[in-house]
Formats: sequence, C-alpha cells, structure tokens
Amino acid sequence: MDNSVYYLTGMGGRLDAGLGQGLLSRGIEVIGRELVGEFRRLDFQQQVDLIVSDLQTNFWQENARVIANSFGAYLFLHAQAQMKPYIGRVILLSPIVGEFSNEDTHMNFIPPRAEKLLRLAEDGIYPIPKTCEVHVGSEDWQSNPANVTAFGSKLGIDVTVVPNAGHNLPKEYVGALLDSWLAVD
Repeated sequence: MDNSVYYLTGMGGRLDAGLGQGLLSRGIEVIGRELVGEFRRLDFQQQVDLIVSDLQTNFWQENARVIANSFGAYLFLHAQAQMKPYIGRVILLSPIVGEFSNEDTHMNFIPPRAEKLLRLAEDGIYPIPKTCEVHVGSEDWQSNPANVTAFGSKLGIDVTVVPNAGHNLPKEYVGALLDSWLAVD
C-alpha cells in the first residue's frame, strides 16, 4: 500500500497523464478513477458511491494516500460526506467546492449538490479527513481561492493559495509538493 496513491482526476483527466504521469515517474502505483468514459457516464451519486466503495474497500488504512484534482476533489469531498472521517492522507488540488462563475468569460458551472458541502461545514457536521491539505491558485476562477479558503477555514483545514497560479497549478509547484508529500510515511 505504501507505494500506491488513489487518484481522482479532473474532468477529462487520465490516470496515466498529467499529474498521474508525475506520480508514475516517481515509481508510484496509480489507482483511482478517471473522469472520462464509463465512469463519467455514471450519474453523480453512482460516481460518489463507487469512490466510497474504493476507499473503504482498498484504501482505508492510515498510510493510504489520496490525491484529487478539480472535479475529482469535488467527488472526493462528497464521498467523504458519506463516510466516517477518512483515516489516510489527502491532498486536494484546485478543488471545486460549489458553484462558480467568471464575469470576464461569461462562463459558470453549477455542479450537482452545489450547496451541500458548505451547508455541512457551516452546520459543523462535515466529517473532516484526518490529514488533509488543499492547494489552489490565486487566479483560479473555477476553484475560487476565497471560496476554497472559507470552506477550509470552516473545517480547520489549511489552504495554500499559490501566487499567480490558475486552475492548473504550475508543474514545478506540484512536483515539489508531490516529492515532499510522498516522502512522509
């Protein structure tokens, strides 16, 4: 188990590309869910239920590691809402935490159950993972750093806002983060 990571990609992501490739190049076995193909065609609750099952069946150890990116982080957060606090270590990169919009591009996105996470956090009933860190870019309009920081604050989870970074955090930053995170037993 200590040589594997459960990885939830962002929309259209693959386990063997991008961040997944970064993990593979470090000798890490990458297991998880890609937000493409058959898994993406499932409805939201089915996706969440599969992630809950994956974690509880194969990754419910204190030395287990989870990395979730963008919408994959949103799925993880909803899966966590259905479980006891996750006992392994978690990194959320550019997490979606609810609805977002961008006035400059006139784009917006309302994910399923957009208000649920914030409501659970505000009510003090969200099951907080044992060890969780969050990283978001200061210029990220999809994973708004103010919203992510407010959500993290309600849960007591530190959020690192990466200066001058957008939704796709810089490769050098993520590489250094992975190196230090993977070195911890």
